[in-house]
Amino acid sequence: MESDSTLKTVKDTRVYRRNLPHVEQPGSVYFITFRAADGFLLSDTAKDIIFDTIKYHADKKYKLHACVVMETHVHCILQPLEESSNYFYSIAQITHSIKSFSANRIQRTLNKKGNVWLDENYDRIIRDDEEFLEKLNTSLIIQ
Repeated sequence: MESDSTLKTVKDTRVYRRNLPHVEQPGSVYFITFRAADGFLLSDTAKDIIFDTIKYHADKKYKLHACVVMETHVHCILQPLEESSNYFYSIAQITHSIKSFSANRIQRTLNKKGNVWLDENYDRIIRDDEEFLEKLNTSLIIQ
């Protein structure tokens, strides 16, 4: 298990654990889920902010294949891009960017206080085309 900060770029396969295990492998495509804080329901305005934030970072930090924003959580299929030669954005960097920016904007826009997101996310490397299509067809809307 790696003890380095998860907010660093990724050059080689890395395994670490918070509450959930995480595996990062440069060049991989991921299915990622992150949840709103307990008791925080995402209004239509909040959903729009989140979706716009996800689209904003697309093609800067990751290739976005698909995403859907629901009342209590978000699903994305994405592939981290290179930040510099052979160093890819980490899943932690990507989710931090999305969650931090969207939370600040939601709090300002809706005049809300407190956490918007739970700290940790669920992420899984998509292993093949069959799994990619399964995730796409069962839980996501193509963007």
